[in-house]
Amino acid sequence: MHVIQQKLLKLIEERNVAEMSLRQIASAIGESHPQKIAHHMDQLEKKGFIIVDKSEGIVKRVSPEYDKLPANFYNIPIVGAANCGPAKLLADDNITGYIKVSKSMLKPGQYYIVKADGDSMNKANIDGLNIENNDYVIVDSRARSPKHGDYVVAVVDGGATIKRFYKDDIHKRIMLIAESTKEYAPIVIDQNDYEESLINGTVKGVIKHVGF
Repeated sequence: MHVIQQKLLKLIEERNVAEMSLRQIASAIGESHPQKIAHHMDQLEKKGFIIVDKSEGIVKRVSPEYDKLPANFYNIPIVGAANCGPAKLLADDNITGYIKVSKSMLKPGQYYIVKADGDSMNKANIDGLNIENNDYVIVDSRARSPKHGDYVVAVVDGGATIKRFYKDDIHKRIMLIAESTKEYAPIVIDQNDYEESLINGTVKGVIKHVGF
């Protein structure tokens, strides 16, 4: 996130910037170019970090506390990209935006979204949808005890990856499997080395990339 946007979010938590001019806001965050404020405020609104209520004259920061959100929507944070090939780092829970999703589409949970990077899950089937590059994947962070065949976000060697979870009880190991039109080697974990902390949540939905 741009440093100006970080400063604006902190200021919005402390004051109602709707009552301030662009010059006053710029001065409050130590920015010498007031014209930049309007641009970055617009970016924060588009990303879902703030709500601008012009009728009430209020600018407020969006709360990531899903259960406290009113009406019929989850406001789900996007926390970075999870690789659908070799594991890569999840972006340190660095929220890059929010997507509003109707609560009727999801069971109660605590959700985050990762953006798929790669094609190793392009034959997956989550409610009839596969996972392709740049798709948004909805993950329930509370669901960390997956069942055989669930799709999960796993963290292996500090990297996050989307895979299908299999328990191989015969050989006493956990398999994280790609489902792709290409060949990808599985990730194989001895059951003695498996910990719940390996699983960062279970996949509950997919939002297909449509150019946004």
